[in-house]
Amino acid sequence: MDLYTKNGRPLQVSSNIVYSKSGIVVGRIDGNKVFGTNGRYVGTIVNDRLVYRSTDSAVIKSVFSAANRAGTGKANHGGSGIWGEEPNIPD
Repeated sequence: MDLYTKNGRPLQVSSNIVYSKSGIVVGRIDGNKVFGTNGRYVGTIVNDRLVYRSTDSAVIKSVFSAANRAGTGKANHGGSGIWGEEPNIPD
């Protein structure tokens, strides 16, 4: 699965875990939402984009742990006009 942030920053997906371009764990996919290791909402997946939507941010899931992984050289993608904000993701 190819996944990018709203502004086109590439993300890595392995199983149901999402990683930043540099390999830092971003969160776990649950349905169409991603929740961080602390259980807090990170963003909503819309097509191939991860977008932060404040209307979805009240949900909290259980905490989890996952190891970081190697980074990727994947190039940025063009930005998107999807409703929502750029999620706060380390790079």
